Amino acid sequence: MAHVELSISEAFAPSATSAPGQHPAGFAEPEGDGFDQWGDTVSVAAEPCLLIAKDTTVAAVSSACCQLLGFGSPRAVFGRPLLGTLRLLDFTAARGELTEQDVERIPPLLAVSSERLARGLLRVERAGADGADATVDAIATPILAHGEVVGSLTFFSEV
Repeated sequence: MAHVELSISEAFAPSATSAPGQHPAGFAEPEGDGFDQWGDTVSVAAEPCLLIAKDTTVAAVSSACCQLLGFGSPRAVFGRPLLGTLRLLDFTAARGELTEQDVERIPPLLAVSSERLARGLLRVERAGADGADATVDAIATPILAHGEVVGSLTFFSEV
């Protein structure tokens, strides 16, 4: 099994040798806090990924994630509650909805509540033309700001 490690670093702080608003390499300095920077990164990511705030609303989602999970467009889900956007199914032949107890343990939510990395398989009912369910491997990490969890970042891979 592959081993995955995620590293989250502090926001860039310009040094005395940097011009104001510029990284040493010439890139513009990111504005806002670390959570906002993750949102900007997720929005343009090629990989299926999702950023939720601590209150479980969707803060950012990649186009690849929208396609994988059947969300439509990123704008359609931005600011909406994750559980109002995602229909989670159990792995039985009946395809029943997950119980509230099981929903609390899905990786994006578990990473927020446990303040630790979380991984698991999800079965998601996709909206769309084919209506096929998606089974995805989800790896989530909590996002911290000033030592407190402010949300989670989740990467998905279709199984």
